[in-house]
Amino acid sequence: MTEDLKKLYTTIVEDRFPPQMEISFVEDDKRQTLVYEKVTWNIGGIQKGLRYGENPGQEAALYRMVNGNLVLGETRTIAPGQYLASDIELLQSGKHPGKTNLTDADNSLNILRYFTDKPTAVIVKHNNPCGVAQGATLQEAYTKANQADRVAAFGGCIALNRPVDKDTAAAILTQYAEVVVAPEFEPGVMDMFSRKKNLRIIRIDNIHRLQQFVGQRCVEFKSLIDGGIIAQWSFVPAARSASDLKPAACEYKGETYKIRREPTPEELDNLLFGWLVESGITSNSVIYVKDAVTVGIGTGEQDRVGVAQIARDKAYRKLADRYCFEQYSVAYNDMADAGKRDEIDARVAAEKGGLIGAAMVSDAFFPFRDGVDVGIREGITSVVQPGGSTNDYQVIEACNEADVAMVFTGQRSFKH
Repeated sequence: MTEDLKKLYTTIVEDRFPPQMEISFVEDDKRQTLVYEKVTWNIGGIQKGLRYGENPGQEAALYRMVNGNLVLGETRTIAPGQYLASDIELLQSGKHPGKTNLTDADNSLNILRYFTDKPTAVIVKHNNPCGVAQGATLQEAYTKANQADRVAAFGGCIALNRPVDKDTAAAILTQYAEVVVAPEFEPGVMDMFSRKKNLRIIRIDNIHRLQQFVGQRCVEFKSLIDGGIIAQWSFVPAARSASDLKPAACEYKGETYKIRREPTPEELDNLLFGWLVESGITSNSVIYVKDAVTVGIGTGEQDRVGVAQIARDKAYRKLADRYCFEQYSVAYNDMADAGKRDEIDARVAAEKGGLIGAAMVSDAFFPFRDGVDVGIREGITSVVQPGGSTNDYQVIEACNEADVAMVFTGQRSFKH
C-alpha cells in the first residue's frame, strides 16, 4: 500500500475494519481469491466509511470487489473445531438440509443461547421465531412453543436445549416439522423419528456450550447486488439481566417524566425473556410475552403501531386456533360449525387474545404513544423498549394512565 493510501486511511476513525479484505477458497493446491476494497466518501473534507451497522455500537464497513473470479464444483462440509450451526451432526435427513434449514437452526440457537437455566424450546420459520417457551420439562416447553402458533410452526425448525426424551419426541411427531436440533437424543427416540424419513435430525453436542457465546461478537457479512459486501459486528444485547432494565424516565422541556410503577418480579422475568427473544426477530418488531411464552409475534413491518397491531391480531387468531384444536381436534380455519366458532371467538375476546397481564416488547423506541396504546387497550401490564424518542414522555404518560410498568434498555435491537 502506498504511503498516500496509508495516510488516507488514518482519517477514518469511526471503524476498525481494514482497507482491504480477501476471501480465499482453497482446495488442494488450488486457491481462488476474491479481493475487496473498503468504500469511503468525502464528507466535509474527511474520508469516512459506513457510520455503523444495523445498530449503533456495531462497527461496519462496506467493501466492493475489485478482483477475482470464483468457480466451485461441489460444496463440502468442513468441521475442524468446536462450532455450532456450522458443525452439525446429521443423524437423519431424508432430504438433506438446505440453506434455509441451517439459517433457521442458526437463528434458533441465536435465541436459545440466552436460556440455559430451564428447558426451553424455540421454533423458527423463515428465520423468525413463531413460538418460544420455557417449561418445567422439555415436553412442556415444546408444547407451549408449538401452541403459541401451531399454524406457523408447521414445517418449522425446532431447537431444544435439553436431550430429547420420548415424551417430547411423541409431541413433536404429532405435527409436521422440517428440522429438530438438540444436544442429544435419548435411547429409542431416533427409532420414533425414523417413521418420518424426511425429518432432519441434527445433533449439536456443543449446545451445552451455548452460554459461552453470550456476549461474544462475530463479523457478519452482507452481499450486495453488485457483489459488494457489508461487514459488521454482530449484535450483542447489553441488557441480559433484570438489573440492566432501567425504569423509564426522560426530560422534556425542562420537566422530568418518570414511570410511576416499577415491574413486579414476575413482570421483570417476562420483560427480560421477551427482550432476549427479540434479538432474533426481524425488524420492525413488537412481541407480547406471558408466563415465559410468546403470545403474539409481529415481524418485519415498516411502522411500529402497525406491527403492534399485527402482533395483537396474531395473538387473537393463534389463541382461537389453539382452543379449537384442543377442544375439537380441528384447525379454526377448518371449523365448519359457525356456532362453535362463535363460542371460541367469544372466549378469545373475553381473554383479549391472552394479552391480559402480558409484557409488550419493542425492538426500537415508540415514536408516538399510539404504539404502546395498542397493547394497553388489550390489558398488557408491562413494557420494555430501548427509549430515546423525543416523545418518550408521551409513552410514559400513557403507561402511567393505565398503571403499566415500563423499562428502558438503552439499546436498539434491529435485525435485518
